[in-house]
Amino acid sequence: MLILGIIIGLIILVLLVVVHELGHGIVARRNGVVVEEFGIGFPPKAKGKKIKQSILGKNVLFTLNWLPLGGFVKLQGEHDAAEKKGDYGAASYWVKTKILLAGVVMNWVVAVVLLTIVSLFGMPKIIPNQFTVPSDTTVVRYPLRVGVVTKDSAAEKAGLKVGDEILRVNGRQVATSQDLAKVTQELRGQPIEIIYSRGGTESAVRPTLAKETTKEKGYLGIATGQREDLRSTWSAPIVGVATTGQFTWATLEGTAKIAWDAGKGFVQSLSFDESTRESGGKELGVVSQSVAGPVGILGVIFPQAQAAGFKQLVFLTAIISLSLAVMNALPIPALDGGRWWTMTLFKLFKKKLTKEREEKIQTIGFLVLMGLVILVTFADVGKLF
Repeated sequence: MLILGIIIGLIILVLLVVVHELGHGIVARRNGVVVEEFGIGFPPKAKGKKIKQSILGKNVLFTLNWLPLGGFVKLQGEHDAAEKKGDYGAASYWVKTKILLAGVVMNWVVAVVLLTIVSLFGMPKIIPNQFTVPSDTTVVRYPLRVGVVTKDSAAEKAGLKVGDEILRVNGRQVATSQDLAKVTQELRGQPIEIIYSRGGTESAVRPTLAKETTKEKGYLGIATGQREDLRSTWSAPIVGVATTGQFTWATLEGTAKIAWDAGKGFVQSLSFDESTRESGGKELGVVSQSVAGPVGILGVIFPQAQAAGFKQLVFLTAIISLSLAVMNALPIPALDGGRWWTMTLFKLFKKKLTKEREEKIQTIGFLVLMGLVILVTFADVGKLF
């Protein structure tokens, strides 16, 4: 199952990057920039063929490469300072902007299409005030499950585990987290009977609830999770566009928070004060658990989604496509947004962006990016084992 999940994840990631690069190539060709090569995977080259006439123009070399980590498009005269006819560098500022942002748009559109499909079968509710068309929305609630079991709690002593489905407490049906909180508060300090389901088999445990509690622990000592799907029909395309917009904003907010926490944690970890260093280490630990690189996506996230079913896999693909769009729009050197910001700043300050300057900026950005990928990969390996 793990290997199948990795293979499916690899195929999906490659397809998403290929679609992204295809966006660059199509817009480049439509605006008079020559496309020289379109590659699936990264060199070394396994196979290649020149196509006389294609969607990307004439005599484009299409290659299949040995490293299955995405894809690329090679344009004629890719440096901003190139001046020949058909060069990327010879295009106008507006044309370059369209070419650079075309990949972002393609990934965003893919997210819209996939989320539209998901909404027909039931869009998972993952953010507050998630968009719906009330007159065309059916809410589907899934069973109440144990998400966290607190150490040394009544639940742990009774044998409840993460993933157990809570059915009844003292004969009373428990349908939501609020129902469970209400009944455990009423019966605090008393022994109770919980009927739960694990792997399709119903069982009973008889824990004694705590008399006192904290917000984090509760009387029983568990945190529960309950998935809620929002199913649409005719409004699915509207929901697809609106939720993609909401998720885009949520992704930007999340990225900004991670960047802030990482910077704060790094600065604190350099402090002379021991408690501050400890606090900084905790901040960095939280950040490492919040991000995933290629290893985490392929080795953890995709296998779990694949095991959860086709709809969850499509939903995850949409979220990753959206994440690719957002990351490539940010001013990160070596990515599309970084190239656009570099070009724009040099234009604003009326300075010539020479080939040497551009290569230096992009190389530094690429090395920093690879450094971050390596750090995240180490954290991902920890999650795997």
